[in-house]
Amino acid sequence: MKLPEQTNYQIGKYGQFYLDYIKNHRRGRYTTLLTEGKLNARLHEIDFEANKMLDTIIPRLAAERGIDENLKARDMLRWVAEMNNIKVSAEEIVLREVVLV
Repeated sequence: MKLPEQTNYQIGKYGQFYLDYIKNHRRGRYTTLLTEGKLNARLHEIDFEANKMLDTIIPRLAAERGIDENLKARDMLRWVAEMNNIKVSAEEIVLREVVLV
C-alpha cells in the first residue's frame, strides 16, 4: 500500500503543536489525514490560521491595556514586560481555539 502524494509546505510552530496533539490525542484524525494525503496541508492551514489570529489579538489586547508607543518611550522595560505578557495570553487563546481542537 502506498500513501497518496502530499503537499510539502513548511510547517511552523503551531502546525507542529497540532501535529504533536493529534498524534498523541487524536490518533484517528491523524491516521485519516495521513492516509488521505491531507496532513501537510492541514498542518499548514492550522499554522496560517493561528498566526493570522495572533496578528489580530496582540494589537487588540495592547490597545485594551493601554500599551502604546507613549509607554514604550517613557518606560521601555515595562513596555517589554507588558508586551511579553500580551503575547503569552494571545498564544494561550490561539492554542485553545485553533490548535487543541
